[in-house]
Amino acid sequence: MKSDSEKIEAIFKGLVQFLPPRWKSPSAVGVWSIWMCFRNQIQFGRTEVIWNNLNPNFVKKFLIEYYFEESQKLKFEDFLGSCECTLGEIVSSQRLHRPLVLFAEELSSCKEEVTLQLCGKKLDKKDLFGKSDPFLLFYRTNEDNSFTVCHKTEVIKNTLNPTWKPFTVPVRALCNGDYDRLLKVECYDWEKDGDHDLIGVFSTTLKELQRGPGEYNCYECINAKKQAKKGKKYRNSGTVELLSCRVTPVHSFLDFIQGGTQVHCTMAVDFTASNGDPRQPSSLHYMDPYQPNFYARALRAVTEIIQDYDSAKLFPALGFGAKLPPDGRVSHEFFLNGHPTNPYCEGVEGIMQAYQRTLSSVQLYGPTNFAPVINHVARGSGFNRIANSTKNAPGKNYYILMILTDGVITDMPQTCEAIVQASALPISIIIVGIGQADFEAMNVLDGDDVRLSSRGRYAERDIVQFVPFNDFIGPKYGNNLSRSQALLAKEVLAEIPDQFLSYMKTHHTGQSGDHGVPLQI
Repeated sequence: MKSDSEKIEAIFKGLVQFLPPRWKSPSAVGVWSIWMCFRNQIQFGRTEVIWNNLNPNFVKKFLIEYYFEESQKLKFEDFLGSCECTLGEIVSSQRLHRPLVLFAEELSSCKEEVTLQLCGKKLDKKDLFGKSDPFLLFYRTNEDNSFTVCHKTEVIKNTLNPTWKPFTVPVRALCNGDYDRLLKVECYDWEKDGDHDLIGVFSTTLKELQRGPGEYNCYECINAKKQAKKGKKYRNSGTVELLSCRVTPVHSFLDFIQGGTQVHCTMAVDFTASNGDPRQPSSLHYMDPYQPNFYARALRAVTEIIQDYDSAKLFPALGFGAKLPPDGRVSHEFFLNGHPTNPYCEGVEGIMQAYQRTLSSVQLYGPTNFAPVINHVARGSGFNRIANSTKNAPGKNYYILMILTDGVITDMPQTCEAIVQASALPISIIIVGIGQADFEAMNVLDGDDVRLSSRGRYAERDIVQFVPFNDFIGPKYGNNLSRSQALLAKEVLAEIPDQFLSYMKTHHTGQSGDHGVPLQI
């Protein structure tokens, strides 16, 4: 029996002292987690880039589920080389010294975040032909009394009296839920070469910051070297003052679900001719009497999970890219159940029956257009209800559109526009690639690295995830299609909780006074 996991925050510091002092470089480390059961590497995450620094102290941290009974192997890699260890080694060592300094801390169950704004006054002038370009680095105290960077403000150019933008960090990241834990704050003058000049240092606690603006939250920045040099003549290197501090609760996806949020899923299936003649075994739509095709497997895999979060268990199922009877007109937004106005299918079996009915009645055609089904879902009868429910009961409904396709999108500009428009709605879009086609364009829609834009407007949030089914098929999964089906569903739905919470946060739902406030658990 597998034990309950504990969440561990892994912290990394660069240690590249074997390089000559004159040889500096951008430092970035990627973290790969090895799934030993499948003997393949899965990239777990990547730090930020720190330029021109032989001993980078990375701000980004990584949350890892820790199991005592498992050997959880990790690989750390950058362009200089790599090292490997297990999570157990990191946990059992106060500090594990490899080419990186690795340590970890168990996370508290704190569900709060803090929003801070600070300003500086009369900071030291550091630039020869200007003033200073100040920024702040926040450090939390570790259990061994060392310090770890937990936040970096923006740089404000050419001023001795900066006012930094408000920023929000989890209380867990700032002090791991311990409001009395010491926070160290360093004020620097930014330099292009990465060799930033220290202006001064001060310390505080979150408990102290919660007292709000006032003389007790006005801090002298002390530069120890300058103080030692000037002696009694030295007063400070300027002050940093708190302008605002607000601690608010953070609701989890589970909080919303247990508070009554319903998750609804709409399916959209590609019926273009590039899938092949459904009567031929080579077709991606071929109905093998002995096992379902990949379209059917993907439909079943996701629906069997998502139906648990929809009390009605009614799923709209759409098709696109086919010629419809009786007149042979091409449609990119028709209902799989054949009903002219009602797209809903009852449960998993209802969807499967509607899919098979459609295959026997339509002619596969083309092209592969996504925009019509996205716009239909965003503007149609189901999403008229979204507008009403969002206004009257925020957070009560969230919608997923899953598009299953075999080919290259032929209406990319229109699809980008539709996604940008939909990013303001409580909706996520999942694209599942079926077959061996070139799916490169799908990575553009999946805005993990670059936010999607259309006609100069950026998507409000990242709502698209692309998953190729073929990544879960083959010998490394034991040629077990049931296992592949389960892994596909896991990958397809993995980003939904974060996308849901992103929408709720953007639209300020779950706050005091909303009808959609989750249950307090």
